[in-house]
Amino acid sequence: MTIRDDAFLSRLSSRLLQVPPVHAGELVPDWAPLTPYDRPPVEAAVMIALVERPEGLTVLYTERSPDLRAHSGQVAFPGGKVDKTDADVAAAALREANEEVGMRAEDVKILGYLPTYYTGTNYLITPVVALVSPSGPFVPNPGEVHSVFEVPLSRILERSTYGRFKISRQGKEHTTWQIDHDGHMIWGITANLTRKFRDLVMDEDAA
Repeated sequence: MTIRDDAFLSRLSSRLLQVPPVHAGELVPDWAPLTPYDRPPVEAAVMIALVERPEGLTVLYTERSPDLRAHSGQVAFPGGKVDKTDADVAAAALREANEEVGMRAEDVKILGYLPTYYTGTNYLITPVVALVSPSGPFVPNPGEVHSVFEVPLSRILERSTYGRFKISRQGKEHTTWQIDHDGHMIWGITANLTRKFRDLVMDEDAA
């Protein structure tokens, strides 16, 4: 499969949701806390950014600052909570990507959306998939991001890239997907969303 041409991007766009998903029905978290939440989930958005490079498309990741209280040092997509001032989840993802790595809105073309992802910590995440033609380097905001790196899309699409990561929470063990790339360990929500994106691109069910 050629992953740089317009035909690939057209196929990808046809498989994505073209409007932000509206979730209806019971939410099933990626892991179940001992005590269910009695409040609505926190709306959040992340950007799965396909970056145009001379060697082909890449996927952008950030390594969170070790000084953050939550998920410090972990690998993540640019993103965060949806603010009341955000027009929609795409606007939230664009705002967060600008705040975290200096991504310019005019460099971004929104391709579509993945279905929402509900976490065991009561976040309802909408993944926003975008094509990015950067007009300058991505610059980490030191208050939030320790570093920025990119993984070739060709590697993201390979099934052999993915392993399993075991986590113990509240006395229960569960697993997530895991990607080990160049010393960066991607696991948890970010790896799970990456795998969902990969399976959608390849038109395969998760195994």
